[in-house]
Amino acid sequence: MDDAAPEDKPQLSVCVIAYNSGPLLRRCLESLAAQTLRGFEILVIDNASPDPADAEIAAGFAGVRLVRNSENLGFAGAGNQGARLARGRWYVLLNPDAWAEPDWLEQLLAAARRHPQVRSFTSRQLMAEDPGMLDGLGDVMSGYGIPYRGGYLAPDPGDTPEAEVFSPCGAAMMIDRALFLAMGGFDEQFFCYCEDVDLGYRLQLAGEPTVVVPSAVVRHEGSATSGGRKSEFAVFHGTRNRFWVVFKDTPLLLIPLVLPLHLAAVAYISSRRDNRAQAGVVWRAFVAALKGLPQVMRSRRSVQKARRVSALQLARAMTWDPKDLVYRRPVIRPLRPTRSGGA
Repeated sequence: MDDAAPEDKPQLSVCVIAYNSGPLLRRCLESLAAQTLRGFEILVIDNASPDPADAEIAAGFAGVRLVRNSENLGFAGAGNQGARLARGRWYVLLNPDAWAEPDWLEQLLAAARRHPQVRSFTSRQLMAEDPGMLDGLGDVMSGYGIPYRGGYLAPDPGDTPEAEVFSPCGAAMMIDRALFLAMGGFDEQFFCYCEDVDLGYRLQLAGEPTVVVPSAVVRHEGSATSGGRKSEFAVFHGTRNRFWVVFKDTPLLLIPLVLPLHLAAVAYISSRRDNRAQAGVVWRAFVAALKGLPQVMRSRRSVQKARRVSALQLARAMTWDPKDLVYRRPVIRPLRPTRSGGA
């Protein structure tokens, strides 16, 4: 944990955002205490958890900086709060429902040294209940405007080469803190879900790559603290926020293609038998998305004004193969020479 003297600036600041996390938080913090890398700081943000256990658990770990919020800022707001409070050059996010292998931070930092021109990294995530299966190998953005964790529920391919992915997954990511703050951090309008994809999309637009580090491994119980992947909370926020990502981040030349595909994909997904019970939630999410559209469009103007890549370059970073989306196949591209340390 934080072995550095108070006046020393740590290389990394790890932020864990807790909300009714309970025993999961303890396991997460135990994994950070067991890291082979030393000299980093840990911030735990208790995001106004109704259950006092989160704060009590965090307070029991030496060296943890505990921040207690009086209101729930969502993952986006608390993530930005953590970045402002952090002291390290690298800002690391780890979900409370994830726990890291002992060399996780060491591997992330080693990757940053190998690729000094890269400022955003993501981890290899394994299923908590079955480490032989992937929870994600970087996030993918499809041409349908539907993002997904690459390789979700696929067999773990092991320690594959480091390469570029569309977006980091907020469950276990590392980003240059100055870059994160300069990009405006997470969009707090999103509150929770897809705020990491939105950030990754904006990084893509700015010409900033994200590299997946397969040797940096965490095990993850996805959506364990928000009621599950198909809970009303998850479906509502996921549907609404995906719609906002499409409108906010998609270059104008791609909107006539992506928007109809997105609407068709949502309609198809909602019509499937196992999703029909959530049709009302999806409709409420679309109504909420439309109500929030004026603010999203204001954000869009600044995002597109700061864009540094062409629509074609952005399109090439996405996947347009419907089979990738259906089977959640990872989409990993070779690290471009100009972005690697060996360039």
